[in-house]
Amino acid sequence: MTELVVKSIADLAAYAGPHAIPGIRFRAAREPLGVTAWGMSVIELDPNTTAYPEHDHGDDGHEEVYVVLRGSAVLVTDGTTERSVGEGDFVAVPPGVARRFVTRDHAVTLLALGGTPGKPYAPSFGRRIRR
Repeated sequence: MTELVVKSIADLAAYAGPHAIPGIRFRAAREPLGVTAWGMSVIELDPNTTAYPEHDHGDDGHEEVYVVLRGSAVLVTDGTTERSVGEGDFVAVPPGVARRFVTRDHAVTLLALGGTPGKPYAPSFGRRIRR
């Protein structure tokens, strides 16, 4: 990155390919901002959304941090444990923990940040999604 870049969430195109999920918008943020050191995306879930794919990063050691920018959601880990998260919360998820988000009455906007300790960042969207 050689210059200052400013974008709003609305400036980031939502994924619209063959794996798009109704009620969920995945907005790549890393590339539009010129970031190369870690992965970064904005994830928006409409109210009453349960289709966010469960995934983990046990095979590559990729760490993720989610920041709740707006709204609230339930983080489901390892298929059974539920934890409510809301605006301003940070959630650090270790690589081997299976995770997914669901919403109830409110929408949520999450900032997802990730990378693998000790390794250069390499994009890998969608490799570990379970359907």
